[in-house]
Order: sequence, then C-alpha cells, then structure tokens
Amino acid sequence: MTMTRRLFSAALAATITLPLLGGVAWASDKVVRIGYQKYGTLVLLKGKALLEKKLEKIGYTVTWTEFPAGPQLLEALNVGAVDFGTTGETPPIFAQAAGAPLVYIAHEPPAARGEAILVPKDSPIKTVADLKGKTVALNKGSNVHFLLVKALEEAGLKYTDIKTTFLPPADGRAAFEQGAVDAWVIWDPFQAAAEVAIEARELRNGEGIVPNHQFYLGAKPFVEDNPEAVDVVIEAVAEIDEWAKTNTAAAAAELAPSVGIPADVLAVALERQSYGVKAIDDSVVKQQQSIADTFFDLGLIPERISIADAVRKGGA
Repeated sequence: MTMTRRLFSAALAATITLPLLGGVAWASDKVVRIGYQKYGTLVLLKGKALLEKKLEKIGYTVTWTEFPAGPQLLEALNVGAVDFGTTGETPPIFAQAAGAPLVYIAHEPPAARGEAILVPKDSPIKTVADLKGKTVALNKGSNVHFLLVKALEEAGLKYTDIKTTFLPPADGRAAFEQGAVDAWVIWDPFQAAAEVAIEARELRNGEGIVPNHQFYLGAKPFVEDNPEAVDVVIEAVAEIDEWAKTNTAAAAAELAPSVGIPADVLAVALERQSYGVKAIDDSVVKQQQSIADTFFDLGLIPERISIADAVRKGGA
C-alpha cells in the first residue's frame, strides 16, 4: 500500500464514527453480517425475516447493523465489521481507492430521478450555472457526489467553481432549511421528503447525466469463503425487490416506521426507484470506471483504480 493510500484511508476512517459493532475480525462462524441504510430493499428484507429462513436451511444466521449512508457502511466493511451491504455507485469507488477489500456482487438498474440538486422554493437560483460561487451541501463520497460533478460540467462550471460542505442527510436537511447552504444534493427518500414537506425545488436530477445504480457489495474474504450464503442473500433480495415493484403502497407503509417519513412521501420515492437485481455486466463496469476516472482526475481519490478487479468472479 502506498503512503498516499494509507493517508487517504486513515483520513476517511477519521471522518467516520462506526456504530458499536461486535468485532472487527472477519466472521469465522456461519453468520452473515449485513449493513443497511434506513431506506431500501434490505430494510424490507429485514422486516419480513425472509432471509433468516433461507439462511437457516444452509446453517447460517444473520445480523443487521444500520448506517446513515453508504460511505460509513463501506468503512465498516473495510475494517471487517460487516460482510454485505448496499450503496449507490460512488461509495464503493471511494472505498476501493482507500484499499477496502470489496466485491461488486449485483446491481439494480439505473434510477436517475432518485437523486437531485435541490434549492429552496423561493431561491433566486434558477439553473445549475447559478451555483457558481455558492455553497452546496452533500454527503461526501455518496452517489450524489458524481451527480454534482456532472451537473456542473453540463452547465459549463468546474467543481472548484462552487463551495462544498460535506454533511450526512439529517445535517444536510437542517443546513438547507436554515439557509446555511444555497443548495443540497440528496437522494431518495430524503429528496422526496424535502420536496413534499418544505417544497424544495429540483434544480437538476440525474436524468441524462448519471445512471445512479444501486449496488450489492460484499467483503472479498467473506464472498470467497461463503459463496452459497452470498447466493442465498441475493436470491432473497431479488424476491423482496420483485414484491416491492408490484406492491408500492404496501412497501411504503412497511418502510415508514423505520425511515420516519410518511408512507405517501415514500411512495413518491419508490415510484422513482428501479427494480430487478441483475448481474454486473461489462456496461456497468464501464460506467463505474468512468466515475472512478473522473474522481481521480479531480483529485478526489488518491490513485486510479480498476473496477473490473473488484467484480465477483463466477457469481451473481
């Protein structure tokens, strides 16, 4: 590992406070440790206890740990605290650049409308070009980081033409409402909540400029040593995903208590979501590589990485 990578990894770890987890060694017993966020298929999977039943048949159990966003989840994977999780397209790039032993296992199709740059309803900012010199809040290393870069590029601005403040979703919402920032780049369901509750105005979503994939990722040591368990997890995810696709209202009602967002708002987010768990193919690898190369060129990651090197071989 180069000195640059060691420093980058240490800096990333220093910005993240992990939940109190049982240990940091790779699990040696037959347990699948899953990291999840407040919203999404894994929350539904946890609530229905479907995975527990499937894993029990092959002698495994499962534990669940919640994280505020993808970067924190993948830092936990990096230190050996979780084995499996799901994030948007950008967190695994930052994590791989920091040396995390992650593996891309599967993905969901693009959901470009499920992330956006928002401004207050009465903001004088009308276009992305108007963000020049303004302060924009976002969660560093999350999927919206790439959206911001590409939207600025489309508008003829450089990343350095704006000021960024890195905040997790809850803090970003507070700063946005208080007027401490001029714009907020955020994903669903927080995006839908802001649009409905405070009439935040969408300046630009991802349509036409970013794919906004959702990835299912695993820790390489676990994935290599427990292929059957990984396949069972993906099978269960696919089942829940298919159910949510055709039962949007029911899925929104089930998610509402854990997310803390009304079901009718969640239904808006779910309508913008994509469904169908798919294998990682060459086109997805190419898209991810483009993001990684862009971030390296901007100095956001310390060295070039190869996405193809982190794809599960012979799996889902």
